Amino acid sequence: MKIGKLSKILIAGITSVALLTGCGSAGNNAKTEASASKPDTFTYGIDGDPGNSVNVITTSDRYGLMEIKALYSPLYMYNADKVEYFLAESMTPSEDKLTYTAKLRKDVKWSDGAKFTADDVVFTYNQMLNEKNAGWAYSQLIFNGKPVKVEKVDDYTVNFILPEVSAPAMELLGDIFIMPKHIYDGETNFENSEKNAKPVGTGPYKLEEYKAGQYVKFVKNDDYFLGAPKIQNVVFKIIPDANTAKLSIQKGEINSLVVQSSDLKDLKDDKLTTYTYDEGRIAYMVMNSKSPKLQNEDVRKAIFYALNRKDLINAAYGSDEYAKEAYTFLPNESKYHTTDVEKYDYNQDKAKELLAKAGVSGLKLKLGYVGNNVPYQKDAAIIQQNLKAVGIDVELSGGESAAITQKMKDPSSDYDMFLGGYIMGIDPDTFNSLFIPGSHNYSHFDDNKLLDLFNAGRVEKDDAKRKEIYNQVQKQIQNDGYFYPILENKRILVMSSNIDGVKDAALVPVYTFEDMSKLYYK
Repeated sequence: MKIGKLSKILIAGITSVALLTGCGSAGNNAKTEASASKPDTFTYGIDGDPGNSVNVITTSDRYGLMEIKALYSPLYMYNADKVEYFLAESMTPSEDKLTYTAKLRKDVKWSDGAKFTADDVVFTYNQMLNEKNAGWAYSQLIFNGKPVKVEKVDDYTVNFILPEVSAPAMELLGDIFIMPKHIYDGETNFENSEKNAKPVGTGPYKLEEYKAGQYVKFVKNDDYFLGAPKIQNVVFKIIPDANTAKLSIQKGEINSLVVQSSDLKDLKDDKLTTYTYDEGRIAYMVMNSKSPKLQNEDVRKAIFYALNRKDLINAAYGSDEYAKEAYTFLPNESKYHTTDVEKYDYNQDKAKELLAKAGVSGLKLKLGYVGNNVPYQKDAAIIQQNLKAVGIDVELSGGESAAITQKMKDPSSDYDMFLGGYIMGIDPDTFNSLFIPGSHNYSHFDDNKLLDLFNAGRVEKDDAKRKEIYNQVQKQIQNDGYFYPILENKRILVMSSNIDGVKDAALVPVYTFEDMSKLYYK
């Protein structure tokens, strides 16, 4: 997911458990289903607000992308080296691996009735390639400084022409959702476009209603090219408070909820089923390289040595059953992952020595994090305790997700450190936006050597040489001392047991379901 893509959790205001009386309620609520043999609504409890301006170019947070997945479709999804086709029937590389040809489905209509064609694909990718649009996938469509060319062959054939051969090209070109050219042609501000509030898509559902801080309601798209969804309505119900959300699923007011491992003891019920799966998500702490307090490398490394990674894992997830140590930016399962890096194992004596060497005492730092995220809350408290023990005072500043994200993007922010998490892709090249200049490099550290290494890795054909390049990347990031990987956690999803089709809907990173149209009530 790809986080394919980068994932930041949005948070919104709390709402009452009865707020959905006007837009449907969860399937377990018998009072609202008296006239039907089976429920017609699937309600997913989420702790953040995806907003009313999601679009395929700039949206990169988890809940925004979940909404995108309901409304739009990609050419194909690339998950764990497996390709699932949607708008494309095939994606075939040429013999020289420089051209990838997408054959498109001919039976797809936009939700306003217009035909989907190659023009929509070319338009979408070209908008993502327009650097001014600040698209989340811009960097993955640039190969050694040169962009991929996207050309229409005919109404249902598109060529992607690479400037150089790239091993991860199939992944880099995938997971990009297609938007309608006839709606967005001429748009200059995708992030804030008024058109986003009335989406026209090709996905399994259509947007019916949005209430800020309360819910997003979708109704099934009967013209969905993979078959009309089996459940009439889907609701993303916004419940920022974890205890309120847990009570809601216990009462059957919602059908699906992501929980913490500590919640499972209270959710043992034959009416509920638990699904646990890997997302390749890395939780981390990042330092703002522009902070005047963090210019000394010894100070940054002292902070890292002062942190107890095992305590952070136990605080956030209870044990290593649901989370394990992370020592680099890559998930442990990546074939390019290496342990030959500086791990910054817990050593408070060394931390004190480095602070003394730097001549620093009485240091005061500000740590930002999403305030209602329980693992972040617990880890922030541990970080505060660990650093207090070596003479560093930490101000904890939990805040609303959108505000924290803006702080992270601002190099002149008064925040010194942030807690975050991401889900990227399979290939290490998909992680480069975290470390090269751009909107998702929250350390704001410019390292030309890293940029050169990422560029080299993208176009290297020999896998052994690629592995060595990414070994160097991992070592360099750890040596720079701005990025502290904490853990890699599993995602725990609790669902109503009367819902089936989960296997066919497929649990995937970021989006939860690869295709919600496959869910149904037993």
